[in-house]
Amino acid sequence: MNLRLRSADFTGADSVEAFREVYGRAIMRLEIDPSPDHPLEVDFTIKAVPGFSFATGTMSPTVNRHPPSLIDSDDIVLVYAPEGCGTISQMGRETQIAGGAATFASDAEAGVFQGHSPAKLYNFRFTRKMLSGMLVDIDAAIARPIAPGNTALWLLTRYASVMSDLDALATPALRSTIVTHMHDLAALLLGPSPDGIHVAGRRGVRAAQLRAIQQDIKRNLTSRDLTPESVARRHAVSARTLRDMFKNEATTFTDYVLEQRLALAHRMLCSRLYDHLTISAIAFDSGFGDISYFNHAFRRRYGATPSDTRNAVPRADDVPG
Repeated sequence: MNLRLRSADFTGADSVEAFREVYGRAIMRLEIDPSPDHPLEVDFTIKAVPGFSFATGTMSPTVNRHPPSLIDSDDIVLVYAPEGCGTISQMGRETQIAGGAATFASDAEAGVFQGHSPAKLYNFRFTRKMLSGMLVDIDAAIARPIAPGNTALWLLTRYASVMSDLDALATPALRSTIVTHMHDLAALLLGPSPDGIHVAGRRGVRAAQLRAIQQDIKRNLTSRDLTPESVARRHAVSARTLRDMFKNEATTFTDYVLEQRLALAHRMLCSRLYDHLTISAIAFDSGFGDISYFNHAFRRRYGATPSDTRNAVPRADDVPG
């Protein structure tokens, strides 16, 4: 499920109350009160699969109450604030989150989140049942601060990008795996037992590390220093560990880099935006230094030459008027 919640979609004299009812109470399960000194501005995108959801967006200063009348689940929510400042009060505790800090909140308890400034927020929603099975003390972590720079928090926020990867979400089995990995990382933040740490480290942490490494590779495809050693140093793992991560995915670092470079070249050849570039230039811009190797690898991967692939794309003057 993908859903966008925007206060700007509501206009007219009753726009604020309409947003509070349709999105605030019905979907977010919150009583949202705007700051009298700032107009209501909310823009969130929610991505959800069974067992997990992830929301990211911006919110003007507001007071957001979760009263007993709106409690309808016992989910656990991790609230992360990379920008802005706010205070969460729940279960007799109060903690401030700002500048990359985070905390857990419980949907099963009444509580208040007060935004003191315009903020960028991430909300990760987990099921209590899955977390309880990892031997964690959930209630002890509610409204307790999680400092910026926490390794598990860093991995979780970056692994969440998988929710925008259609291939990763293509089947129920893949979606279930992602949900498990997200709960593993949340369990590390909650403080699991030694056995729980071992399981979560083996599954969730390695999955999140691999995801971050893969994103790093995609950002640096044209680098001449794209090696296991250089990538491993950036992610504070050994080159051997990095190679083992790819081996567990039935591939190698070299093959993954080649696949991503070929995919980039294929996208460019199939887009008229790059008609002004020669095939050699596209190969170079995709990270290849040898045009003969590029041609051979491309044909083996796609069953056609780069020229044939480019020529097969319809031009504007090829389309009947």
